[in-house]
Amino acid sequence: MRIFRRAERPAEFQWIVERIAITTLILLPNFAFAQGHSASAPPAVTASHAVLIDYENGSFLYEKAADAPYPPASLTKLMTMELVFQALEERRLSLDQPLLITPYAWKRGGAASGGSTMFASINSKVKVEELIQGVVVVSGNDAAIAFAEALDGNEMLFAQHMTQRAHELGLNSATFKNATGLYDPEHKISVRDLARLTAHLIREYPDYFPYYSQHDFTWNKIKQQNRNPLLDMGIGADGMKTGYVKESGYGLVGTAVQNDIRLIVVVNGSAGMKERGEDAKKLLEWGYKNFEPRPLVKEGSVVAEASVFGGDHGRVPLVTKQALRVFLPKGASDRMLVRVVYTGPLRAPLSKGTEVARLKAWRGERLVLDAPLYTGEDIGQGGIFRRAIDGVYELTGDLVRTAFSKLKRT
Repeated sequence: MRIFRRAERPAEFQWIVERIAITTLILLPNFAFAQGHSASAPPAVTASHAVLIDYENGSFLYEKAADAPYPPASLTKLMTMELVFQALEERRLSLDQPLLITPYAWKRGGAASGGSTMFASINSKVKVEELIQGVVVVSGNDAAIAFAEALDGNEMLFAQHMTQRAHELGLNSATFKNATGLYDPEHKISVRDLARLTAHLIREYPDYFPYYSQHDFTWNKIKQQNRNPLLDMGIGADGMKTGYVKESGYGLVGTAVQNDIRLIVVVNGSAGMKERGEDAKKLLEWGYKNFEPRPLVKEGSVVAEASVFGGDHGRVPLVTKQALRVFLPKGASDRMLVRVVYTGPLRAPLSKGTEVARLKAWRGERLVLDAPLYTGEDIGQGGIFRRAIDGVYELTGDLVRTAFSKLKRT
């Protein structure tokens, strides 16, 4: 273990660099904030799974079974719409483009199904913008399936696409089997990943986010209200989605803005329709009352350096693309554990701006921040001599790791 310092780092940080099993680099800074009072205890909620996060960079304020995959019901449609919004951005769809409501879409998701529907007629054609409102505002299964069939030919292939896209976004708990959220024992995602997905939708698709605050939608002369109870609670809420299947109970993804701070709440497994709204509201109000943001890393800061194998430089700086902050109890004295984690050494060549590591922060045993770090410069391929030296180094590391593993088993 050795001390690693950089002049540009804040004076209150002491960075300790540790190599773990040769392949993982972890940086550990310890720091404390001013003396103060702890936050009040979080409210009791009926939800079996819940999380509250800061939208700006994902600082976690509260969690309850946050990483356990769970049937999301119609919260699934957040992922459905991610693929739709992506297709709109890539011009594979347009807002005024008509899509067919096939007999399958009508039977499985329309008026005949008995589930959530926008009441589109069988074999009718509905414009994309109207289908968006059908999904976002009234949770229409018929509209969701129409998108699935238009983009991937059938719902099964679309569900595979949903899972693939979720994993591309780092939502590794997700497995989708349909576009609607109808129950399937393998159809699951964690509430932490639902919160991250919500932040992604708000950040990447601002032109379409306002649909989530629309209070009602009328189709075929049938007016339906937005099911999100937070919109009418006077807490600054402007999205996102509700869900229910009997196998998992009631769920809600919500987001609100107060004093220019946006928080995202996810509850799933709440006891009832009323309770899911109360659970979400209580967590939001508790978060705004008890926590405040504290700066952690400035935008573009060099947070650490990572080892590079076979490059024209042996190390690459790791930087942030945005300022990072954590939410802590107002006026509290909290010691933080912050780690930069990557699997390495990294392999050249590397392009500047490639995500290669994560900055993670804990307050006690609770993970409060998990943010990406990127390469701060290009690293080219090294010469033959450099690659040979790195090869010997890696081989030696493998031998040490193997010997250590055998020693642990004996």
